[in-house]
Amino acid sequence: MAKSRRFLALLTGLALSVILVTQAGITVQAGDNKNYMDTINGGVAAILDPSATNTGDVINATAKELNLTVSENNKEQSSLVMANVKTALNVRSEASEESDIVGKLYKDCGGTILEQRSGWTRLQSGNVIGWCKDEYLLFGEAAKDLANDVGKMIACINADALYARSEPSTEASRLGVLPNGEITEVVEVLNDEWVCIDYEGRNGYVSAEFVSLDFHVDAGETTDEIKTREAEAAEVKRHVNYGEYTTDADTTLLLAALIQCEAGGESYEGKLAVGAVVMNRVRSSAYPDSIHGVIYASGQFTPALNGKVDKLYVSGNISASCIQAAQEAVNGSSNVGDLTHFRRNNGREGVVIGNHVFY
Repeated sequence: MAKSRRFLALLTGLALSVILVTQAGITVQAGDNKNYMDTINGGVAAILDPSATNTGDVINATAKELNLTVSENNKEQSSLVMANVKTALNVRSEASEESDIVGKLYKDCGGTILEQRSGWTRLQSGNVIGWCKDEYLLFGEAAKDLANDVGKMIACINADALYARSEPSTEASRLGVLPNGEITEVVEVLNDEWVCIDYEGRNGYVSAEFVSLDFHVDAGETTDEIKTREAEAAEVKRHVNYGEYTTDADTTLLLAALIQCEAGGESYEGKLAVGAVVMNRVRSSAYPDSIHGVIYASGQFTPALNGKVDKLYVSGNISASCIQAAQEAVNGSSNVGDLTHFRRNNGREGVVIGNHVFY
């Protein structure tokens, strides 16, 4: 469980929230939330803990640590930056290709602009602070569009315990109880009273009064974080020829736990598709090359971020269908081709299976 807490602490600190620096919190308008970036007031990216409420203090604290000044002009402009690469981008200690590599940004990772100079940008993404060449980055509207495409809105539970219900009503049946600090993906903000969340692949409804909302995209890793993750992943990784993978029983159960958290309420086809996405990432050069590394990579899967995968894995209460889907995916079965992403179906193009769209 020490490893679980360490991963949770790491991943929780890698959240990227898009908000106004001058605003003390996030305001989300009810209605159509497909364009998440437009539902949040402001456009300045800040590196935040999901439970943070005073974003201005966070930005100014970061600037103070770096001996930087947050100008009034910068406060009004978006400082969101997104990686524009197919695999990974080196983050360097200085604005030079000869300087030391201090970390990496991966495909779909985002960060905050700290400084710009002669075709280079100094940024912060998660715990990584360093320089990247502008030709491998997206700024302004292009960064906003990509963040909206690959990011997701999440809800953090603020009550001691909160019921997830089958309908937006206190009279509706209870799907389960969400503990304080639980993080889950938002499907839609219905109104001032109810938020629709993803509850094991099904729509669940929670009282808006007891949740805070943040927008997250993936974050980079420092060289030390990469070394630690790779060392831990090496303990469970097994390679054979032709890109196929075998695992021990524990690793298969870890994948099954993720499948149950993400698609426990879906059909068997929906469960298999989630497992296939994980294995497609394992085979892709843009992601870690082990099941363990993919699941616990920075901010990739909300149930890993909030510790739900760990809890389910330790409890052993994993359904037989999720275990079977994990085994099939590990053995090479895929009903979504080589696709590497999925989210709740929000109308975007892709392969729709149940409540998810795969792309």
